[in-house]
Amino acid sequence: MGGLIGQWLAIHKPDRIKKVILSNTAAKIGDDARWNGRIETVSKSGLIELANEMMDRWFTPSFHQNHIHRVNEIKTMFLQSDPMGYCNCCAAIRDADFSNELKNISIPTLIIAGNEDPVTTVEHAEYLNKNIPHAQLKVFQARHLSATELPEVFAKAIIDFIVGDKTIDHGMHVRRTVLGNEHVDKSIHNINSFNSDFQQFISHYAWGEIWSRPGLSKHQRSLITLSMLIPLNRKTEFKMHLKAALNNGLTIEEIKELILHSSLYCGLPAANEAIHTAEELFTELNIKYK
Repeated sequence: MGGLIGQWLAIHKPDRIKKVILSNTAAKIGDDARWNGRIETVSKSGLIELANEMMDRWFTPSFHQNHIHRVNEIKTMFLQSDPMGYCNCCAAIRDADFSNELKNISIPTLIIAGNEDPVTTVEHAEYLNKNIPHAQLKVFQARHLSATELPEVFAKAIIDFIVGDKTIDHGMHVRRTVLGNEHVDKSIHNINSFNSDFQQFISHYAWGEIWSRPGLSKHQRSLITLSMLIPLNRKTEFKMHLKAALNNGLTIEEIKELILHSSLYCGLPAANEAIHTAEELFTELNIKYK
């Protein structure tokens, strides 16, 4: 359904989106007999008749073997679907056919396929890639649910497509999500011949190489960064990363506990400075707390 909805939006409402990702889909999926048969089965017996078949279609044998708990989670979610809603989705997929309209997609398009997908095959993906003007194709070693089988590979392909595949592209994206567009735009506006190399260094190495690593979440990195800045007594940097921490989901309570904990190991003067800086920022941002 998602891939078909994406195609419809790209064809009819391209002004609402900048790029589209079509994962494990086709311009026309199956035939009337396939979907009518499935509607009949579910109408008579519910989803239980299809559950095991769907898991075999969605996941490779190796994923079944090595991630049985994840497969069972997906199976449980499938069985919790509303049978009538599922039948209506089958009817919508049966009736959808964008084969003759793909040429009207004018926005950049990423097509993802699983090389063992028996539902929407590589051939289907190649047809999309051939007929959509600004498309690129990625084929993964997976079946129908590529995102579930290969989450890291899938995520990297999406990030590369959306923000760019260079390290500095990733760095600028993370820098903006953490520090905010206003801060980054101001830094870019102030670039000159003296500080340009330093700004390049920050975006490439600090944000593109370190902050972009998958080993820690942004939330965790904010906690670590604030903890290290407190004993360094770098007020400007601490205040900047305190605001970034709020963007990364830290709560006022977590910030308070972090500073209180730092008083034991970094010293009271450093923690006292951090408390005052935090209160100063909260006032500027009009953040209320009790």
